[in-house]
Amino acid sequence: MKTFLILEDGTVFEGTHIGARKEIISEIVFNTSMAGYLEVLTDPSYAGQAVCMTYPLIGNYGICQDDMESKRPWPDGFIVRELSRVPSNFRCDITIQQFLEQNGVPGIAGIDTRALTRILREKGTMNGMITTNEHYNLDEILSKLKSYTTGKVVERVSCDEKYMLQGTRELSENGPLSGSSVFRKADYAAGIREKKPSLVRELNGAGLRVALLDLGAKDNIARSLAARGCDVTVYPAWTTAAEILADKPDGIMLSNGPGDPKECTGIIEEIRKLYEADVPIFAICLGHQLMALATGADTFKMKYGHRGGNHPVKDLQTGRVYISSQNHGYVVDMDKLDPKVAVPAFINVNDGTNEGLSYTGKNVFTVQFHPEACPGPQDSSYLFDRFIENMRER
Repeated sequence: MKTFLILEDGTVFEGTHIGARKEIISEIVFNTSMAGYLEVLTDPSYAGQAVCMTYPLIGNYGICQDDMESKRPWPDGFIVRELSRVPSNFRCDITIQQFLEQNGVPGIAGIDTRALTRILREKGTMNGMITTNEHYNLDEILSKLKSYTTGKVVERVSCDEKYMLQGTRELSENGPLSGSSVFRKADYAAGIREKKPSLVRELNGAGLRVALLDLGAKDNIARSLAARGCDVTVYPAWTTAAEILADKPDGIMLSNGPGDPKECTGIIEEIRKLYEADVPIFAICLGHQLMALATGADTFKMKYGHRGGNHPVKDLQTGRVYISSQNHGYVVDMDKLDPKVAVPAFINVNDGTNEGLSYTGKNVFTVQFHPEACPGPQDSSYLFDRFIENMRER
């Protein structure tokens, strides 16, 4: 079936239909990861966006549901050069085509994704439509595209209610013996699936209690903490600071998430209260941006953002460079940072944008990239250990 991708600038790509049969309007972004398409699809940070994968073959190892980063895919649409219809992988549960169909995600295949990416790099991220209507009215569609906004999407992706993830307690010669289970209200219908954390040598967080504010959190954030022995309580994005602090956590995590950080006005007010409390805080991606806004800094939208698994970031304290996984379209404005409040801790080696902040006189540090990766390199996973050290010191 013929399918069309129509961009806000009037560019039209013609390809073939994949996934669910429906028409969507969304913000079009691209991801440069060579693998990990399932983790990309199930990353809540993509809510309100349609994702173009720059790697030409997608779906060759199918869908392994144990690798999902949340309970469902979040992008509005999926754009690929070639979709593999016959996966080859002993862990495969279903094909990517079946996965997209079952979850109502439409897409387009057979287009020049490198050409699309070049347009987005040169002109910036723009809105687009995926449609199977061969008799579309271009002027009418362009008018709709120009008026589309992602809106407030954090509320849509956050958990419905508070839940807990118990930390690993036992060690073998190679790592923890037992995994941890995430229990969510939405999981009961499909059956609760055990989430096993990656192996670590030492349970340096054993006995520590971490409050994780779910702004659209990838599951591997909680798993990374639980794998180090921490007991993690996950809170919906709209939870008040008073409720979180009343549970007396040893530390607070602010997660990744979708959308424009400035839309989260109520959440920003509560994060300001958490900042003023004497509790160690570690924030990732959207959480990093919201903490900056809560303390008087500013953010702005990037031309086309950072989305992929190969972004180099430099630790300004040590001078060491790490390869990181990233997914963001907004960034903290370093020109508007008050050094009495926060100083840059990491920068992006490619374009010099801010990748992390250390807060002056506070046990608070934040990063723009994803130390929990999935997909991506594990270079910066040590930041979870730094967070645990901060909690131990307190």
